[in-house]
Amino acid sequence: MLAGKGFKKVFNVAGGITAWDAKTAIGPQDLGMDLFSGKEQPEDVLKIAYSLEQGLYDFYISMEKEAKHEKVKDLFARLSDIEVKHQMSIYLAYSDISDEEVDKEGFEKMVETKALEGGLSTKEYLDLFNPDLNSEIDVISLAMSIEAQALDLYQRVSIKIKNPGSKDIINKIANEEKVHLESLGKLMDSL
Repeated sequence: MLAGKGFKKVFNVAGGITAWDAKTAIGPQDLGMDLFSGKEQPEDVLKIAYSLEQGLYDFYISMEKEAKHEKVKDLFARLSDIEVKHQMSIYLAYSDISDEEVDKEGFEKMVETKALEGGLSTKEYLDLFNPDLNSEIDVISLAMSIEAQALDLYQRVSIKIKNPGSKDIINKIANEEKVHLESLGKLMDSL
């Protein structure tokens, strides 16, 4: 199943998930699902996705201000820049399919930020992972955890969404989360 979704390295663990001795997605299976009714039109999906990206951007900006070491501050700035680019791609996708013409500022006014990617709040992520915000490795690990949670959420939402156009958008966003994870993995390897 995972290999069919584009994952290049898939390991079969004898004993299944109970034998797995590493990080897994956290929380109940319905975590973040309340953000989606399943009846969203494509434009609605993009608004929700944008809000999740905005939540993560805000998180990275606030963590940049709290970080003490310059390298970690720079890392949070890079992470927030990535979210800005992802937001722009979501906004452009909205512009392409929407009947109404709306500039980015107008679009942002239609969006309500409720959570970060993956469905948790800033405090919930910090409480769960308790990262050392002065360690580049901890910061990248936290970012990878958030992106993995987002990927997991979008894959679960894809099953719930009824509208084929909305489902296509969710799957495209999930694939972008895979790219984010790959980029973070390369960044981790560089350290």
